[in-house]
Amino acid sequence: MQADRTTLAQFLIEDRQRYPDTSPELSSLILDVALACKTIAARVACGHLGGVLGATEETNVHGERQQKLDMLANDLFLRVDEGGELLAGMVSEEMELPYSDPARNLRGPYLLVFDPLDGSSNIDINLSVGSIFSVLRAPCPGETATINDFLQPGTEQVCAGYAIYGPSTMLVLTVGRGVYGFTLEPQHGEFILTQPGIKLSPVANEFAINASNSRFWEPPVRRYVDECLAGRSGPRAKDFNMRWVASLVAETHRILTRGAVFLYPRDTKQPPKAGRLRLLYEANPVALLIEQAGGRASTGRHRVLGIAPESLHQRTGFVFGAREEVERIETYHSEFPHSAYDTPLYGNRGLFRVSG
Repeated sequence: MQADRTTLAQFLIEDRQRYPDTSPELSSLILDVALACKTIAARVACGHLGGVLGATEETNVHGERQQKLDMLANDLFLRVDEGGELLAGMVSEEMELPYSDPARNLRGPYLLVFDPLDGSSNIDINLSVGSIFSVLRAPCPGETATINDFLQPGTEQVCAGYAIYGPSTMLVLTVGRGVYGFTLEPQHGEFILTQPGIKLSPVANEFAINASNSRFWEPPVRRYVDECLAGRSGPRAKDFNMRWVASLVAETHRILTRGAVFLYPRDTKQPPKAGRLRLLYEANPVALLIEQAGGRASTGRHRVLGIAPESLHQRTGFVFGAREEVERIETYHSEFPHSAYDTPLYGNRGLFRVSG
């Protein structure tokens, strides 16, 4: 490796030198998480050759069939801080309750929240998947964490990030002072700083949404998508591209790399639910990254990071990306239902017909 290339470990050392209040335990925890991500990346890269593709007979707490790699990735994250000196507890999207092991006396100052393998539907077709993680302070260091200890708003996160396992493996990280991207150098197994100070443009001409759910969208979302589809001849007076990868990590990485807005809004498909994405494991970590990069993250109505969680697996609508686009969507929600909405794209003869 070239001597002038900054590794993740060097970056964390230099960050502590610039900010002496930074905890060395946090740096150690980040390096442990990075090690788990390296191991997952190696197993993902083996594909069929590794014997880890396909589904198991098990379902997770959400009633979803678990993939073999889901369970493997979850186990690798549970090995983080095997000495028990950094963490007071861990929770995972794949587990109903916080991790508990009588043989490990978790007594550290932090809590780890993670989605071990995001984008499971892409595993068997060799498309990008990733891992998402978040670190919170333990309210009672030295004691085993309870469920309530994890129910902190996203503003309390001290670190958040994701690993994306694509053509190259990257770790994207914030400790509350900007967003930094590290690329895994496979020969030496080091994450190298390749994208310092990632920033989002406030405007965008690209959006990501699952159009197959259009019949369930609320009118403000229909209005926004309608205007984007209308292109230069519509009220936005510019053309938009539409993307959808079915992996939150991949969508987030694309948006941080070239700018866009992502929508997985609350809809009427499952009315009792406030949305589809998990607040603790998905929305909060991504929201912190997006805000640290200068973007905005919202439910469509209000800031995601301000939500006080009520349960470990709480769901939320999620809209994030270019600040001006997200603010426009929030404005449309604030105007509904006080202003009427009608559009030829969603009318009786429209492109996206919806029943009344």
